Amino acid sequence: MEMIETYRGAVYPWHCDHIGHMNVMWYVGKFDEATWNFFTLLGLTPAFLRDHARGMAAVEQRIAYQRELLPGDVVAVRSCTVEIRDRVIRFVHQMRNAATDEVAAVVLNTAVHLDTATRRATAFPAEVRAKAQEHASDFTLPWAI
Repeated sequence: MEMIETYRGAVYPWHCDHIGHMNVMWYVGKFDEATWNFFTLLGLTPAFLRDHARGMAAVEQRIAYQRELLPGDVVAVRSCTVEIRDRVIRFVHQMRNAATDEVAAVVLNTAVHLDTATRRATAFPAEVRAKAQEHASDFTLPWAI
């Protein structure tokens, strides 16, 4: 399965640090936007989460920064599922410079599906697990898991 685009945006001058490239906080922010777009594709929409007293909690995030991004660069983030279990999903986002197609950063996220009333992990609905499987890939991470 191919990775699916979950975010596209620009690097603005205020995203950059004292040496002129995008600061790490903005990588994380753009990856976070990609996460919510990815969750929506899986059926974990804001309406679903509100209506069913559910939430998602990040429990681990590993980022590899591979190329700098500069003001004016357009970035595209592609995403895929690495693993889906009863209450846990692991997924990857790959951020690329849209003009050069060079990989700028890769993040591996682990998140837990929560019952917001009990504040405990709970099983994903079967249809969410099926959608996550549809978007699974054997993506090779830039580090060993």
